Amino acid sequence: MPPESLSSGSLRSAAEVNEQIRALWLRAGGSLSAQERAEYELLVVEWATAIRGDVIEAA
Repeated sequence: MPPESLSSGSLRSAAEVNEQIRALWLRAGGSLSAQERAEYELLVVEWATAIRGDVIEAA
């Protein structure tokens, strides 16, 4: 995912991003390559952004 899309907020829900993280780990068999690690890190940032958005909307 391009960094510019992260700066404008997540377009997906935290649940959607979490599902993608889980799928990545399943595909990788529990051991991430360097490329998968980079994808994982971007997904975690996107997930955290989505979680913050969920918390702000709930307030």
